[in-house]
Amino acid sequence: MLALGCLLLHLVGAYASASKWKNIILLAGQSNMSGRGGVQNNTWDAVVPPQSQPNPSILRLTANLTWVEACEPLHKDIDVLATCGIGPGMAFANRVLQIDPGLGPLGLVPCAVGGLNGTKISEWARGSFLYNQLLRRAKVSRRDGGSIVGVLWYQGESDTVSEVDARMYKRRLLNLFNNLRVDLGSPLLPIVHVAIASGDGAYVETVRKAQLGIKLEKDRCVDAKGSPLQDTVHLNTPAQVRLGRMLADAFLIQNHVATLSNNISSPY
Repeated sequence: MLALGCLLLHLVGAYASASKWKNIILLAGQSNMSGRGGVQNNTWDAVVPPQSQPNPSILRLTANLTWVEACEPLHKDIDVLATCGIGPGMAFANRVLQIDPGLGPLGLVPCAVGGLNGTKISEWARGSFLYNQLLRRAKVSRRDGGSIVGVLWYQGESDTVSEVDARMYKRRLLNLFNNLRVDLGSPLLPIVHVAIASGDGAYVETVRKAQLGIKLEKDRCVDAKGSPLQDTVHLNTPAQVRLGRMLADAFLIQNHVATLSNNISSPY
């Protein structure tokens, strides 16, 4: 009897991971997307707020391309050169399912890489290692019948150091979004990107202006300005939770304006 019960649980789990994958979200960018909330002196405090707790309807694609139940830190096996903590992904997913349970199960595909020194947007250009890894993971995520329904992008802090990089940022970001849509065969793939709250250099406002000035169909920008930081660049845990919920509301309003806008009041 016990063996039969275990077999049934295995079959149910296999069905959930292979047959119910309908809504996939790509998470890309650098360290604030991969998550540094709760990390001090290269050690994560392991504090997971209620909004970021695991949910059986939220899975993640691991580095070895298998689906498992998602839990923080989402990028622990992707952004491997740094210590990862709380990011916006789990708070985003829980908020989405809170507002629209019909979108579950959700499959999160962590692809953000901050490493020890951050990543510039030029390192995400088509044909680069980071872009190819993002594309490969995105394509694999659909192999069991899933559909990619959105991209969350948070990056730009490393492009605030050089004036040239800052001034080129808008063009490079547009190229990234357009290339990704073409290479995934989804010309109107929904994107929600973040206007940075901080940066490594003197050109934060130049990069922010570029991010806020993006005008693409099915793209929305969420402004992180004023978010509490735990160091000079990285959002703390409460700020990551708030950002995740803001990203969720922007995603839902963008894709379900008629049915959901009246249900969304505050990201807190």
